[in-house]
Amino acid sequence: MGDISKDINSKFPSYKVKAMLNIMFTANWINSYQNSFFKPFKISSQQYNILRILKGAGEALKVQTIKERMVERSPNATRLMDKLSAKELIERIPCPSDRRVVHIKITPKGLHLLEDISRANRKDLLKNLSEEEAIQLSDLLDKIR
Repeated sequence: MGDISKDINSKFPSYKVKAMLNIMFTANWINSYQNSFFKPFKISSQQYNILRILKGAGEALKVQTIKERMVERSPNATRLMDKLSAKELIERIPCPSDRRVVHIKITPKGLHLLEDISRANRKDLLKNLSEEEAIQLSDLLDKIR
């Protein structure tokens, strides 16, 4: 099992400082894993998140709604959607009553990609945690926010 003190060869002035740095270090570790996992699929974890939001909604959504539901809120969500559109994974549907509003819908190609990703051998990053520990971790992270 990892130990942040050994991983970065450092001592900490308090357990709160250690916990904060551990959260940041672990978030970066997870992000690196996600980047390498999604690379063969030619999408980012943020693009994957957009596709999952659209699949889960079961209907076209406003861009703003997608931005609000994203795990990692991104000011460049529109650019992410541009890339997904260029790959024909989503389609833009103009709102007939308001030209400023655009709805986004996942395409069959986007749904197929999600199926491919779900069949991929994805490493369980929380395998060392029991269900009870996962609940506790989730509750503690909620408490921080």
